[in-house]
Amino acid sequence: MSRVLNYVPRVAIFLAGVAAAAITLPRRERGGMDSAATDDLKRSLARLEARLDAREATDAARFAQVELRLEEHAGRLGDVPSTGQIVAAMEQLLTKTMASLDDRLTTQAHSIEVLKTTVSQTDSLLERVLESLDSLQTFTDPVDFAEDPLLVSSRT
Repeated sequence: MSRVLNYVPRVAIFLAGVAAAAITLPRRERGGMDSAATDDLKRSLARLEARLDAREATDAARFAQVELRLEEHAGRLGDVPSTGQIVAAMEQLLTKTMASLDDRLTTQAHSIEVLKTTVSQTDSLLERVLESLDSLQTFTDPVDFAEDPLLVSSRT
């Protein structure tokens, strides 16, 4: 697009030179130009200048739109976090997650140890109770069982 804008002033100067040559050349050869041809040439030159002005206005409006869009995009790019910021945020999130997971695992390990201790204590208590029951049975006289009416009726 900038190439076209570079050529527009050159083309306008060239056409103005052609128009000036067209005006001055016939005067030299014929001794002057008739007013109808001059007026027609002036009108053509005015139309050409008007078209060039309209083209320049259209191009300026387009460039203004492009500049506005560029400014909008630059503003949006300013809001986007950099790669370093994203990486730092991810590292921070990962660190927090790992710390939370470590805390949970530590709590679980502690709970397992407490449970193991409780089971061990329960096992030893149950073993002592069973040993006590066994020792009570060995100290009990079988004659006592023979005299017990409930045991006698259940044997028969």
